[in-house]
Amino acid sequence: MKIDKKFRLDNKIAIITGASKGIGKAIARALGEQGARVVVSSRKQEAVDEVADEFASEGMQIMGIAAHMADQVQIKNLVDLTLKAYGGIDIVVNNAAINPVYGPIVEAESEVFDKIMRVNVKGPLELSKLAYPAMKENGGGSVINISSIEGITPGLGLGLYSISKSALISLTKVLAREWGKDGIRVNVICPGLVKTKFSEALTSDERVMKYVLAKQALPDLAEPEDIAGLALYLASQASSFVTGGVYSADGGYTI
Repeated sequence: MKIDKKFRLDNKIAIITGASKGIGKAIARALGEQGARVVVSSRKQEAVDEVADEFASEGMQIMGIAAHMADQVQIKNLVDLTLKAYGGIDIVVNNAAINPVYGPIVEAESEVFDKIMRVNVKGPLELSKLAYPAMKENGGGSVINISSIEGITPGLGLGLYSISKSALISLTKVLAREWGKDGIRVNVICPGLVKTKFSEALTSDERVMKYVLAKQALPDLAEPEDIAGLALYLASQASSFVTGGVYSADGGYTI
């Protein structure tokens, strides 16, 4: 098979969380452009409907299903509705995440820790577990977790977020080890600072920007589309022998 054909996702069924904007939306577009039938998910139905309408107008097979990654009932509903509509699941991209606090970890409250871990770690675990039977029945699939370089090299003020993203990296390796026999590959992407609404508090701070750009090897921040290409590779047969991998997309920040 020619290498460009290996990137095609015709008739593959993909769920992308946190897909109403930013990195999630860019990944959803990339997979849809390569022929996947895509389910975009986020907390609000109107937000995913807007994305679905936009992509459908461009000829993609798309549907929007709202789900909060802290709510197991909603996660199950997301999987059930996907299976009802498309009959299977081949790709899961766990992109949804929260970071409600900034400051020293000694000041972090246990309730906030629980909230972050529910969305950033337990949510991806539950969604992946619920998608597992359909992937196994199909003979394989791909789970892609979106972590952060904060999970590799923690920065000041983002302690709880860093802990959750480090746990997501470990979860990726555990699932890759356990599910490889079923043909299910599990990998994780660790973006650096990307120009999104999620990172606005950081990208709008001149001191943070000066520090990050001075430390990066490349001279500018990433756009969401810069992460989507790596996700497409990991979702496709181009990466058929790749599992348990931790991939930084950080402009050389962690060199």
